[in-house]
Amino acid sequence: MEQHLYIKNMVCDRCKASVNQLLVSMNVPVYALSLGDVIVEQMDNETHVALKDKLKQTGFELIESEDDVLIEQIKTIIIENLEDEDSPILKVSELLTGKIPKDYSVLSKLFSKRMGITIEKYVIQLKIEKVKEFLQLGQLQFSEIADCLSYTSSSHLANQFKSVTGMSMSDYKSLQQWDRKTIDKII
Repeated sequence: MEQHLYIKNMVCDRCKASVNQLLVSMNVPVYALSLGDVIVEQMDNETHVALKDKLKQTGFELIESEDDVLIEQIKTIIIENLEDEDSPILKVSELLTGKIPKDYSVLSKLFSKRMGITIEKYVIQLKIEKVKEFLQLGQLQFSEIADCLSYTSSSHLANQFKSVTGMSMSDYKSLQQWDRKTIDKII
């Protein structure tokens, strides 16, 4: 019999590998694994408790409430879309309702209530961290970064970057002592 596990802070391929390795070390058969979502063989209560503890020790958290599962799904969908350079440019509302069968207003209210920030502001924070990464790598011009992140113009991106960070992109790039947050620490 299968069991769905929803895991908080599982935001990248290294996270998936880490969780998979943990499950294998506990002899828990894994049927499917994606960001924030793992399908395993049904576990007994003792194994479930041990897994919960081991996940916590490695910076993850087992999600058990339905609302928290929805929040994690929202975050995962947004992160995956931001990381996927080939994905079509969609409004966040279209993106989420296309993958979660709930009205956007319900998702938005739940997210804001639980996270203390709107979905739109969360997306902006994610994009700003992605901009910081691009600036740190130094491989793209400002206009190319704006294109990658679906901004209407580089000036729109520059204004948003400055309003969030308090400095221009040029100033940030010249710092050489970057202040970046990991995706799981944004909220």
